[in-house]
Amino acid sequence: MLAAAICTFAACDPVHEEISNGGHISVDELKAKTSVTVDKDANGKNGNVITCSTSAPVNAKWDIGGKEFIGNHAWKKMKVNWDKDGNYIPTDYTIILTAICPDGTQLKAEFPMTCDVITNPLQKYYIYGDPAKTEEAPFKPGAWDAAAMRFSSTEGAHLPTISDDIYFGLKTLIFDVSDVTPDFDLKVMNGWWSNTYYDHVKWTSGLNELQITQTMADECAKGGEGRDLDLMLYSGSMTLNSVYYEE
Repeated sequence: MLAAAICTFAACDPVHEEISNGGHISVDELKAKTSVTVDKDANGKNGNVITCSTSAPVNAKWDIGGKEFIGNHAWKKMKVNWDKDGNYIPTDYTIILTAICPDGTQLKAEFPMTCDVITNPLQKYYIYGDPAKTEEAPFKPGAWDAAAMRFSSTEGAHLPTISDDIYFGLKTLIFDVSDVTPDFDLKVMNGWWSNTYYDHVKWTSGLNELQITQTMADECAKGGEGRDLDLMLYSGSMTLNSVYYEE
């Protein structure tokens, strides 16, 4: 996997700037050339949009809130938690920058950030269960029914085909589920049963996240191999209310 990651970095734009020390820089030099900031509200409190950039002559990969971005610039809207009374709770994140120097040296730098308030609300983009579409009603998939939760407008019993921009955007899918039983056990695969992406996944009633990976996009998107993302229950039951992603 490390080799694959290095190859992914190598596919980025080549670095032409001369670097001392045989083609690599130090972590301190990397940090000095890097900016990780959060926007502010009218009162000067940290908002929920984190912006990252580096002018260091490296190929960069950012981990922002558990989602990876490749490139020397990245930004992401973050979640901010709140208590039962609706008051915001400061939410801490650690932004991780992984950099590959021209000589192959790998560096890693961490930047702690805190988001206090929502300055740019996350928007929901529904794949299924849009409240405005009454035909997209909650349903209970049966155990070992591989068709029930296949994201295919032609082969799935309920779920539509996921668009390529969602796949190749590596979106984090959010599943709103209820009535989850203690013996719930889920397999995430493609519709051809040729690859398993996550196995023995345990969900609880509420919101559960599923990160689309590059492999999933390559194999499931219509612009890839077109095998369709497929979720199948081994055991237990639940009610699937909606599937969406936020940006």
